[in-house]
Amino acid sequence: MPTISTDDVEATDETPSQGPIQSSSWAAAAAAADANEEQNAPETDSNSTAPGVIPPAPSAPPAAPASSAAPASRAERAAADQASSGSGFITTPSSFVKEQKPRPVGGFRGMLFNMTGGAWNLGPSAKQREEDELARRISRQLHGSFNTAVLSLKGGIGKTSTTVGVGLTLAEFRGDPPCAIDANPDSGDLVERALGEGIYQRATPRTITDLLKNVDNVDSLTGLSRYMHHAGRLHLIAGEQDPEVSDSLTAEEYLRIRQLIASYYSVALTDCGTGVTHNAMKGILQSADNLIIAAGYAVSGAKRARSTLQWLAGHGYEDLARNAIVVITDKDEVSTRVDKDAIEEHLAGICRQLISVPHDRGVADGDLVTLDVLKPETRRAYKEIAAAIVDGYV
Repeated sequence: MPTISTDDVEATDETPSQGPIQSSSWAAAAAAADANEEQNAPETDSNSTAPGVIPPAPSAPPAAPASSAAPASRAERAAADQASSGSGFITTPSSFVKEQKPRPVGGFRGMLFNMTGGAWNLGPSAKQREEDELARRISRQLHGSFNTAVLSLKGGIGKTSTTVGVGLTLAEFRGDPPCAIDANPDSGDLVERALGEGIYQRATPRTITDLLKNVDNVDSLTGLSRYMHHAGRLHLIAGEQDPEVSDSLTAEEYLRIRQLIASYYSVALTDCGTGVTHNAMKGILQSADNLIIAAGYAVSGAKRARSTLQWLAGHGYEDLARNAIVVITDKDEVSTRVDKDAIEEHLAGICRQLISVPHDRGVADGDLVTLDVLKPETRRAYKEIAAAIVDGYV
């Protein structure tokens, strides 16, 4: 049979002249070709003519009743399918491509994948899938600006190290950099823990007090950055170091800072310092979307964390208390006499999530906190905290 062009099918004695076939898609062109093939196909019954002779077109048979209509031709079915789908011929390109397993990273699966050039792909392990899920939760796109307050009733139990570790983790996985604010009234050391004391001392001493003096003149991220410090992609506002003015930050002043930060950052962490009654605390709690309550593996630490949640619930912040994340840091490597399970059970039922951070010299020394030197278990804990924070925003 001669090749039939889908763009221009000439009229023959057997086919009424129709002019060029205008096909708007592959489906229409294919349907037209099928129709011509069926119309010009030779007869195969006993009345067929000799080979090579094109038989005359048979007379049209009488129309069959609707109840016994003959099955539709391929062309008619294709046209009907196209009309019903309302789309072109290739509607789901993914159906023509085999779905590939994600590439395994590390371990035996990763080694096998690399040795065979990808020919043997067992897919990621359960551990890698969990890590990938944490990364997905942390990196979710957010609409608006959100703030997490990190607080405790006692100092020295990992509050600031948690703020830095979680802030660096958010910066690692999120497309937009987070901001951490030191609102500690007692000469907080948030920036020192993120940069290292030596680097901070050599830097220009810019604090939250300096920003407040000029907050009305800051109208761009470039202008704001002059009052900030940077630990990689984590942007920080230092607390006031002068003890005579460090406790002077009011709730109204904090809210002005928070409003400015909200214009440029989708995620903010606020290191609140110790206690829940200092001057700025009302503004911090008023603007917080969720809380991290820092605690330690000690009877007193567990009781203080529980007291903090009870105080919040009794002073108009019941939702914040109910959705709080309690972080227990084993900062001092408690002895085996401490029943960690009992402490966790004591706190787990009164918050949204409880996450433990294992003992780690990179956190316990009270100096620079960097993700590179932390134990894998510590980094994993910070990922879980970061994911839980973002969960509370969406």
